[in-house]
Order: sequence, then C-alpha cells, then structure tokens
Amino acid sequence: MALKALLADKRFRIITVLVAIVAVFLAFATVSYVAKAQEGGAANEVPGDVLAKSNYAKAIGAALAVGLAGIGGGYAVGVAGAAASSAVAENREIFGSVLLYVALGEGIGIYGLLVALLIIFVLPNP
Repeated sequence: MALKALLADKRFRIITVLVAIVAVFLAFATVSYVAKAQEGGAANEVPGDVLAKSNYAKAIGAALAVGLAGIGGGYAVGVAGAAASSAVAENREIFGSVLLYVALGEGIGIYGLLVALLIIFVLPNP
C-alpha cells in the first residue's frame, strides 16, 4: 500500500524521472571519460563522433547490460522477497524453497554482469 501512495504523489514521480535523467547523463559522461582514458588521451577532450569508436559502443552496451539487469534483478528480489516474508511468516517450513526463488531473482544481476564482461573482453572490435 505504501508504494501505491508514493506513486500517486506527483512530486515523487517528478523526482523519480529527474533522478533517472541525471543517472543516464552521468552514465554517458562516465562512459566517455573511461573510453577516452583507455585510448590514452586527455579526459577533457571530447571526440567528434562518439559512437564511431568501438570502445564507446562496447562501454555503452556493457553499461546497459549491467544497469538493466540490476534494475530487473532488484525488482524481482523486491517482489519475491515481499511475498517470501509473508509466506514464511505463515509457514516456517517453506523457508528453503522460498529462499531459492529470491536467489533466482538475484541471478539476473549476475547474468547482466557476465554479459557485460563478454561484451568488453570477448567481442572483437569492428
């Protein structure tokens, strides 16, 4: 019920959207800084065509893999954890199987990290 009350509040929605916009901006700024540092150039120089460089595209892909998997995993653990705590409160004997469902949600984030590592280290440069 608390989540429904928060989502009904207009200020909460505005703040959530602003935080998401700032997070996306900071992610792209970090990607540009890291890619420029890997190339050996000065970090304050801004290249003309960002996506033409394979390092930028790989860094953005890896960032999206980790970020979206983290969001999905967090949502899965939140929903499964809330249901699990209610179920265990009623019947303590199902704790082991409920814990498995919560751990499966955490696996989504780990898969995102593995995909990001594959993108960075295994994919060849175009």
